[in-house]
Amino acid sequence: MTQPFATEWGLIGAGEIGGVLAHGLLKTGHPIFPIGRDVNIQAALSARPFLDGLLVAVGEKDLDSVLEQIPGAWYDRLVLIQNELLPDDWRKHGIETPTVASIWFEKKPGKPVKPLISSPVHGPRADALVAAMQSLDIPAHRVTNSDAMLEELVIKNVYILTTNIAGLETGGDVEDLWTNHQQLARDIAADVVALQEAKVGRSFDPQRLIDGMVKGFDGDPQHQCMGRSAPQRMARALGQAEDLGVDMPAIRAVAAKHG
Repeated sequence: MTQPFATEWGLIGAGEIGGVLAHGLLKTGHPIFPIGRDVNIQAALSARPFLDGLLVAVGEKDLDSVLEQIPGAWYDRLVLIQNELLPDDWRKHGIETPTVASIWFEKKPGKPVKPLISSPVHGPRADALVAAMQSLDIPAHRVTNSDAMLEELVIKNVYILTTNIAGLETGGDVEDLWTNHQQLARDIAADVVALQEAKVGRSFDPQRLIDGMVKGFDGDPQHQCMGRSAPQRMARALGQAEDLGVDMPAIRAVAAKHG
């Protein structure tokens, strides 16, 4: 079989974020082979054995079902960009060396891309993904150390979960949250950090995580705290905490009022 495109990438999940990244990959010379969720993923990949990368841009709740369908030969070509992503999310599928990115830009339907801060990327396909984002004037950088990338993933999780859960109580944007409800934000963030530490089996410097979260706040002070998925994120975090024996009093208090 001849190789039609040496740098062709596959894309599973052509939503707003996936579409932006596909655009960047096209601009940097990577043809895109879209794989719809209604097709047999294994059969689609068999038809393109020479794909150089496989970008999985589905939502958090769909990630497991997609990864279950990815053959082992593709594991080192995988690129994962989901929120709430941690190593166990891919390792439980036997995947050891994917490329992972912490996406710090927003794309809403009908609106332009809004970068907050530079998006860190780690893994075998990091250079290609960084170049794709930079081609669209989206700040991005490569992270060479896996421990440093883990911290980046945790920082994004702290940002996402803290803002969404606090937003159920306060509404408003992140500037208002940090200016007028900082103690609530810190209490919820402390719960989130405890959950992240339990999930990965190691401790972090909490101030570095808070500083990383606040850097995200500063990147877009008018970013709304509460997304549509906030109740689901809170319920998922509470379920994980119960499974792991983690006490999250601040989040439980919000859930008692808004769950």
